Amino acid sequence: MTHLMAPMKMTSDHAADFQAQARILPLGAAQVWPTTIQPMQFRRTPRLVRQSAPELYHLSLVLDGAIDVTQAGEHAIHRRHDLYVVDMSRSFDCHLIGDRPIDAIGIEIPKSLLPLPEGEVEKLLARRLPGEHGLGALVMGLATRLSAEADTYRPADGPRLGAVLVDLVSALFAHTLDAERALPPDTHRRALMLRIRAFIQQHLQDPDLTPGGIAAAHHISVSYLHRLFETEEVTVAAWIRRKRLERTRRDLADPALLDTPIHEIAGRWGFTDAAVFSRTFRSAYGMPPRDFRSRHAQARIH
Repeated sequence: MTHLMAPMKMTSDHAADFQAQARILPLGAAQVWPTTIQPMQFRRTPRLVRQSAPELYHLSLVLDGAIDVTQAGEHAIHRRHDLYVVDMSRSFDCHLIGDRPIDAIGIEIPKSLLPLPEGEVEKLLARRLPGEHGLGALVMGLATRLSAEADTYRPADGPRLGAVLVDLVSALFAHTLDAERALPPDTHRRALMLRIRAFIQQHLQDPDLTPGGIAAAHHISVSYLHRLFETEEVTVAAWIRRKRLERTRRDLADPALLDTPIHEIAGRWGFTDAAVFSRTFRSAYGMPPRDFRSRHAQARIH
């Protein structure tokens, strides 16, 4: 653990049989590392800081358990789905509470990559940042996916994924500090697009999902929403339709849903007209939904 972060004083009631697991996922200049660790306490003392003071922010995402953190005069206990940040160039205390292992994901980002003044980020140190909604949920979701699917990414994907993660963390910090205007335009635009795409996927089942509703939910104009999607080389409506088709295709191939009528699956994902759905599905996948389901059912038999 000390090699992952920085020199620390570590103690544990489980010292005789202490166990911890961690994987390092390099994403360009950033790092993500999922970890499972038994309850313990670790401290960055002033003396250890003088020995080594990396200019990094360490963001922890608590998946299970509780972590007590103190830094810069701020103290908080962080529980499941909470996020917190510490400055690795300053002293802090961290106590993993309980009698069973704690699951968490660490994110380390060089300070130089965050487009916010260090004095502003200081206001966030050790504070509870919720990870169940908004930008916190996007950070939590991306880090969790990266940890679970690390083997599916090529080495060249690392810097690109790292840039997306840094954009999201920057947007989360700026939003929490009410300093979104301080973000560079490109960072703000990329983070906004991530929020919009996540919002759309969360509301695909709503047949009334429209560009107007999406724009209103994000406090932007419809025309600006369309301009954002110009970089995606697809319209807002086409992106919604593509995602709905992907969900219906998945469900039609699911043997557990074999007895569910096709029109019900279509309606579940926002297609209210069965004939329109059938035409749209055939145009996208080269066959009607009934034939697609039949072909997958036969493939499972053989």
